[in-house]
Amino acid sequence: MDHIENDDNFKGLQVNKGISEQPIVNPYLKDFKKFKRKQYSVSEYVEGILNKNISILSQAVTLVESSKPEHQSIAQEVIEKCLPYSGNSIRVGITGVPGAGKSTSIDAFGMHLLKQKHKIAVLAIDPSSEISKGSILGDKTRMERLSIAPNTFIRPSPSAGSLGGVARKTRETVVLCEAAGFDRIIIETVGVGQSETAVHSMVDFFMLIQLAGTGDELQGIKRGIMEMADGIIINKADGNNIENAKLAQSHFKNALHLFPLAESGWAPQVLTYSGYYDIGIPDVWSMIDAYIDFVNNNGYFLHKRNEQSKYWMYETIN
Repeated sequence: MDHIENDDNFKGLQVNKGISEQPIVNPYLKDFKKFKRKQYSVSEYVEGILNKNISILSQAVTLVESSKPEHQSIAQEVIEKCLPYSGNSIRVGITGVPGAGKSTSIDAFGMHLLKQKHKIAVLAIDPSSEISKGSILGDKTRMERLSIAPNTFIRPSPSAGSLGGVARKTRETVVLCEAAGFDRIIIETVGVGQSETAVHSMVDFFMLIQLAGTGDELQGIKRGIMEMADGIIINKADGNNIENAKLAQSHFKNALHLFPLAESGWAPQVLTYSGYYDIGIPDVWSMIDAYIDFVNNNGYFLHKRNEQSKYWMYETIN
């Protein structure tokens, strides 16, 4: 409509024409439907995973984590068909208090393993908010080098209220990653402290990251997570903190002497390192390799895997 201000009598004023009211629905929305993600069949999922297609592997993990009944039935078939190709990796669980440097350490560990020609899958479990039920899923930002490196797969998953430091479907995700050819699986837990027992029942080596100056020997003696650890590593042993880390190392060594020997026969070691400055990383993985050789030689490796399968069967039935 023309405004009176545009009349010749009002030469100093000008009002532009308005526009008609726009629709509240995006007019291009119908075009987006053309780009809908392709729905794969069970055989396509399995074939893609076995051919090491990271995109299909990611979608398969999403399918496994979905709570939709139709997704769960497809996921179950995919897992069953991938099972014969799984079990060929070394699974390492990493836990510790929030802020201990789990994600930063995994970045350093991963780069060390890549130099040894390994393929690494990292399953990072992120805590979910009790209020909004959401998760940030931002652990990748602390793995700057590993997240852009080839032969790696980093998958953050929400804990979604499941206790024990892992997500509900972490064990199934491990099977898919192993079928895709990843020979080193690292599971980073939520970091809830002394109740993270579920992750112990799905890994071969359970590593506890500690910090210097977080408690006395009594804290180390406490049952629960301490007696399940196959190795304790003290992070941030750099700069002015080296002496504190060595003192914490002696405290934890003394505490471990009070525990009975583990069923595997392995005496847990306590090491110091710095994930940020890449100090002592080879020593940590030498300890893990030594443990795997030790339990392979005495037959405990296969025994533990069988016990874990039984444990999860009973868990599923319950």
